[in-house]
Amino acid sequence: MKKWFQNLGYRMQVWMQGRYGNDELSRLLTIVGIVLLLLSLLTGLRLLYLIGLALWIWSLVRCYSKNISRRRAERDAYLRFTGRIKSKLAFYKRRWSERKTHRYYRCKQCKTVLRVPRGKGRIKVRCPKCHSEFFKNT
Repeated sequence: MKKWFQNLGYRMQVWMQGRYGNDELSRLLTIVGIVLLLLSLLTGLRLLYLIGLALWIWSLVRCYSKNISRRRAERDAYLRFTGRIKSKLAFYKRRWSERKTHRYYRCKQCKTVLRVPRGKGRIKVRCPKCHSEFFKNT
């Protein structure tokens, strides 16, 4: 029996050669698909079932696809999208943690967010990007 499982594992490795495999986007599609399938069982909504099944099937198609360049492009687009969201959340977290020591202002010319220390009175703020100057109370 042990040899049979070893042989099965070897055949799976040979079959998966040249295929894309699993990545972050495939895992997300699988999880969301399964959650929607479970929700459709609880609520009885046919639309959730169809969407969940479509997402789960698409994640399997991505895993077993041999079009690696297309799957990488999809993954890169997904990572760019989630990277923007993560960076915004990190900015707001940092802004919240520094709320007692720093103030944040937006440059009127280029819309860059500027960080200045609190408690300095009225100061002249210079934007490092467009070099415009303005006065703000800290």
